[in-house]
Amino acid sequence: MELDLPFIWAALIAFAVLAYVVLDGFDLGIGILFPLFDKGRERDVAMNSVAPVWDGNETWLVLGGGGLFAVFPLAYATILPALYAPLIAMLLGLIFRGVSFEFRHRTVRGKFLWDWGFAGGSLVAAFAQGITLGALVQGIEVANRAYAGGWWDWLTPFSLLTGAALVVGYALLGATWLVMKTEGSLYHRARRFAWIAGLATLGLIAVVSLWTPFLNPVFLERWFAWPTLIFSIVVPLLVAACAWLLFRGLIDHRQAQPFLASLALFVLCFAGIGISFYPYMVPPSVTIWQAAAPDESLAFLLVGAVVLIPIILAYTGYAYWVFRGKVDPEEGYH
Repeated sequence: MELDLPFIWAALIAFAVLAYVVLDGFDLGIGILFPLFDKGRERDVAMNSVAPVWDGNETWLVLGGGGLFAVFPLAYATILPALYAPLIAMLLGLIFRGVSFEFRHRTVRGKFLWDWGFAGGSLVAAFAQGITLGALVQGIEVANRAYAGGWWDWLTPFSLLTGAALVVGYALLGATWLVMKTEGSLYHRARRFAWIAGLATLGLIAVVSLWTPFLNPVFLERWFAWPTLIFSIVVPLLVAACAWLLFRGLIDHRQAQPFLASLALFVLCFAGIGISFYPYMVPPSVTIWQAAAPDESLAFLLVGAVVLIPIILAYTGYAYWVFRGKVDPEEGYH
């Protein structure tokens, strides 16, 4: 049986993007919440909770972007010109956040500047990622295998909504991560933030989900025609179950349950986006197979992916295992 290499690579890139969102989302969320923590001890503990893993989480972003360039060159060549502004803003935010992460531990007098740099970089990166997602969902105008839209096509009410939704969702991940990793005053503060962000996230998921099918007739048919109507019934039920687990975990002071339930919410939303997108790589006109490189290139690159992705998964899992449990407030970041 001949392998459908473009489909396999689309699944791998989708997995890389999902891995980035669920892994880097919580440390971006901590940055978003950072100004709300007490200066000094609370901020240090919050940052130390992600110090061992935050930079490794961004490996998946490199894999997703690099894979898109190598495997789906047409998609890369049309998406980038359409989204230069939010993507550059995202990269600048990530760079500034990384620099702030390192520098705030090397200064006393200027620490407040790097605190705000860490928070601002996280907020900008998260908001830009949400805008990028919204712009992709609403569609990119393509003509003659090239981007045919304008410079500001990405800036719409829907993309601003998805930007705000992702910021709030990341804040939920950050708060539930701190619920799992910290104790004392920071734990109680994070638990309160998790309640607020959880309710806001569910409300924004509902608004985005109701708006999305009406952006494109294909989306409308996909979600309300048989047999995909089944997903339109099952997915909201699963979201409701995750919401129950989230808030039940917060009420019962369970450590990991709220974080895992929040991750499950993101996975369900990502699955919903995938159902809307398929079979397009660049909605609403460029399919996975039209955007793909030649099969020979895909097969060659797949060999490398089969070797590298398990290695990345292994060292990522090992890092989380080694640094499991609550953060020791007396330990610092060096």
